[in-house]
Amino acid sequence: DRLKFEGSYRELRADGEKRYIIKPMTYMNNSGRCVTAFMKYFGVPAERTVILFDDISLPVGKLRLRRSGSHGGHNGMRDIIELAGTDAFPRVKIGIGNKPRPEMDLADHVLSRFRPEEWELLEPALKRAGEAALMIAAGQMDRAMNLYNG
Repeated sequence: DRLKFEGSYRELRADGEKRYIIKPMTYMNNSGRCVTAFMKYFGVPAERTVILFDDISLPVGKLRLRRSGSHGGHNGMRDIIELAGTDAFPRVKIGIGNKPRPEMDLADHVLSRFRPEEWELLEPALKRAGEAALMIAAGQMDRAMNLYNG
């Protein structure tokens, strides 16, 4: 792992080509600083930058892949779109479920630990999300959507 761009990143090989994975080390609301600095440095356009993020509107462990679109209320995605000046990012949304209690603060829900029964659903979903991201990066968006959406 290398530390740069306010994140931690790693170079890997997939299908004989270089790929990078980066994890912003900023607060989630400032993810755009890391992602856009990385894109600029490596000359990667938004269309070739796959964003993986949590989604409270999806049940735990469900995936939803999209070619582009709005931030959908996700502040990290909002920051990335705003700083990049485009919403043309392919994305993999990973369901973490709705708040268990309506009175619970959203931030508390998102930052809380998963229960063991949620981990049973989430661990294989994270593996599928990684597989989907590699397919998307290889230009196989339609195939990834057919395999992993829902």
